[in-house]
Amino acid sequence: MSETEANTLRDQILELAEYMNSHILGQPRLVSRMLLALLADGHILVEGPPGLAKTRAVKTLAGGVEGDFQRIQFTPDLLPADLTGTDIYRPQDASFSFQPGPLLHNLVLADEINRAPAKVQSALLESMEERQITVGGNTYPLPRFYFVMATQNPIEQEGTYPLPESQLDRFLLKIRIGYPEVETELQIMQRVRAEARDETQTLKLPPGLPLTQQTLFAARQQLLEMHIAEPVEMYITQLVQASRKPGLYSAELARWIQYGASPRATLALDRCSRALAWLDGRDYVSPEDVQQLAHETLRHRILLSYQAEADGIAMDQVIDELVARVPVA
Repeated sequence: MSETEANTLRDQILELAEYMNSHILGQPRLVSRMLLALLADGHILVEGPPGLAKTRAVKTLAGGVEGDFQRIQFTPDLLPADLTGTDIYRPQDASFSFQPGPLLHNLVLADEINRAPAKVQSALLESMEERQITVGGNTYPLPRFYFVMATQNPIEQEGTYPLPESQLDRFLLKIRIGYPEVETELQIMQRVRAEARDETQTLKLPPGLPLTQQTLFAARQQLLEMHIAEPVEMYITQLVQASRKPGLYSAELARWIQYGASPRATLALDRCSRALAWLDGRDYVSPEDVQQLAHETLRHRILLSYQAEADGIAMDQVIDELVARVPVA
């Protein structure tokens, strides 16, 4: 692919980012990481209090990309078949027909994923990993373009089912979002008021949107062809290795970390760093790209020790220390 074609692809993705930021006020990092995951062909877990436009964000993304969208509200009484679908018996010819569930869509919002029991969580996470679902002994492939955004509320823990570390590991990124600043919240209030006055108001797409799936697949291929120097690759692997052997870097890290990140963390850093550099208009990955993404790729893959929890050590503090201790090759 020529440089002109690559720039055209990048411009279309950046146009999608601009469109999303114009409709999701005060969450530029969330928008950025959603697009990174989209380009890296991964899924994201978003943690934040209610009312921070998480649902609006994925709906806006669905409006700007060619594909269909489905929201699933996770509740304690949800069953795996409510996600995957089920075989319906047809008495007229004594046969079964498959009724597809909400997972067979391009973009899926799993709202408050930690409110559903483990079997339901596993049904979603299996679809994310295997890109297929199994119902009644039959396997059904999911769309090639498949993006899951799961949310969880860090405030209310009563009646929830926390995701095990092995399941959290399947998310490419874990993003934490907080409340907006005063100026941004004022803009949000004014925007909602304006939308309420005009009930017929719809999100107007720029001329280059919606983004076609072929354009997205072409952009993903561009990422795979991007050059990444061996020292940067070594830096990525050493950063992940440091989470597994923290004693080689500092006694504090050794006390804080119980289990380190899996190889999925290495792959996530590689893919997301490529996407970040590509969106920035560069044809190479820098150590700064890796450092920018260290928290989102590692915070759900490292298990802290009881000593760290007793001392009130936060996960991001541990990752800060890892980044500070591991030298750039």
